[in-house]
Amino acid sequence: MQCQYNNSGCGNVQAAEQADIAVLTVPYSAQRAVVEEVQHALSGKILVDVTVPLKPPRVFQVQLPDNGSAVQAVQTFLGDSVKVVSAFQNISAHHLTDLDYQFDCEVLVCGDDAEACETVIQMSEAIGLHAWHAGVLANSVVAEALTSVLIAINKRYKTPSAGIRITGVNAA
Repeated sequence: MQCQYNNSGCGNVQAAEQADIAVLTVPYSAQRAVVEEVQHALSGKILVDVTVPLKPPRVFQVQLPDNGSAVQAVQTFLGDSVKVVSAFQNISAHHLTDLDYQFDCEVLVCGDDAEACETVIQMSEAIGLHAWHAGVLANSVVAEALTSVLIAINKRYKTPSAGIRITGVNAA
């Protein structure tokens, strides 16, 4: 992580303390440990959780946790002091690292706080992605599961960039 006010790196806690919006992009196996590490620094903030419950080597098969959604489990753990929003699970990580990439897919944003979701939608659009408010945080289970489907499509059709598009909606 890079600290907000200089070009030097910093630890997770310091980065979370400096952030207004924190984005968690770790493997599922590290999600809980990282959230436990930074939980106090997140109080009163938005946490955008990109976690997908992938368990190698079976990443082509949906493997949801017993409680349904990996991101919803984080909200339960953190409580009401943090506004957890689920987003970006279905966007290729490869493309998110390329600042010049022109996205040809959309983002599903799920959360229980409408204002936090709108903030994440605006953040998505600022980086060139169209985003949709896809309902409550419990709906994140769909985006998390869809990632394994997209990985299987990527493998079958030899592409790194399968994504989703919402059609038939006249967004104003």
